[in-house]
Amino acid sequence: MLTNKGKYGLKAMVHLAGLPPGARIGVAEIAEAHRIPKKFLDAILGDLRNAGFVHSKKGPGGGYALARPAEEIRIGHVVRALDGPLAPLPCASRTAYRPCEDCADEAACSVRLTMLAVRNSIAGILDNLTLEQMRAMPQAEAEASLTYHI
Repeated sequence: MLTNKGKYGLKAMVHLAGLPPGARIGVAEIAEAHRIPKKFLDAILGDLRNAGFVHSKKGPGGGYALARPAEEIRIGHVVRALDGPLAPLPCASRTAYRPCEDCADEAACSVRLTMLAVRNSIAGILDNLTLEQMRAMPQAEAEASLTYHI
């Protein structure tokens, strides 16, 4: 399950993706726009900065901006930077694999195999979805519903 940290981080990234090129925005504005606790968002944006997804600048004209174009940022990478591995169990993870202590035969474990399929499905979606595609989703959904009703 996506944590609040992951959810808020994605909301902030989508907000930043909607800014005009070269524009920066303060953390308070993002927090207010999305009803995110400011102090929590400060920490999240710090993690995103450390992971190379955003740049920050202090002082007049300062704030946050994406470190690279939204078309180049994969949602799966952002989620992993904030929440860790996508797999529901460590034995199904590609990035943080750990065998289960209680599993006698990992290759035949139906729980592991099911969670591996879940991990692969999640990764298949999130690793192929760019921040720009995610940002455009509400608009695309609205346009699809308008054309559907015509």
